Amino acid sequence: MGRVTERRKVIRIRDGHVSERPDTLVAEEPLEIRLNGKPLAITMRTPGDDFALAAGFLVSEGVLGTADELQSIVYCAGALDDGSNTYNVVDVKTAPGVVLPDITLERNVYTTSSCGLCGKASLDAVRTTARFPIADTPPVRVGTELLASLPDRLRAAQRVFDRTGGLHGAALFSEEGDLLDIREDVGRHNAVDKLVGRALQNGDLPLSRTILLVSGRASFELAQKAVMAGIPMLAAVSAPSSLAVDLAAETGLTLIGFLRGSSMNVYAGEHRVALRAAAAQG
Repeated sequence: MGRVTERRKVIRIRDGHVSERPDTLVAEEPLEIRLNGKPLAITMRTPGDDFALAAGFLVSEGVLGTADELQSIVYCAGALDDGSNTYNVVDVKTAPGVVLPDITLERNVYTTSSCGLCGKASLDAVRTTARFPIADTPPVRVGTELLASLPDRLRAAQRVFDRTGGLHGAALFSEEGDLLDIREDVGRHNAVDKLVGRALQNGDLPLSRTILLVSGRASFELAQKAVMAGIPMLAAVSAPSSLAVDLAAETGLTLIGFLRGSSMNVYAGEHRVALRAAAAQG
């Protein structure tokens, strides 16, 4: 299996002084995901937690929803012509009786933020394939002070980021603020897939009383992954996209952006945020 980090030579220029030294970089390699032996998707990822990544991806695609629907995940031996294993190809085998959706090129393309499909088609696709409607009863209720503390806790737990500065992080917190899991990857969507995939493997879906925090922005794709896993609250340290806000409003997802220090914007699902307490403090 590939390394999470690699060393490369770099020329450093600091205040006019030039030096040469090795630098630690985050590794990036392709991962091909096959479903029952057939090629399905390729993603660029940081090696590690590949089985969880594949499982989480299939949750977001509406293929898997419970641990018993997953029969096995294996690296494909002989991935190269000479028979060697690259550890960059995995095959996911579903349990007998699992009905597979019609996964077409169009179905896969709409999950990316650069897709050419219209917003309504994307929203309809998620709404019709979501296994776990967001129905936390009673609703998760989180104070702004707790939310404000989460980015620093995510950053403190990012071990590889400290060495490279080049990884996105995604973390799951309980409604009380307990850190449940954290994953890192060169792609924030992969980091979320790793979280969701581990939850599937552990039999923890739906994640109906959790908070998902991501470094960077909240795209439609990340909102989709939260909805498909039954997560009621998605928070990001940067901006959401317009389609992510639309999806959150349609599905009942609480979407928070620009979560920095004591400041944040609530774009949808404000009933889960203790706004009155925040107003009283202000």
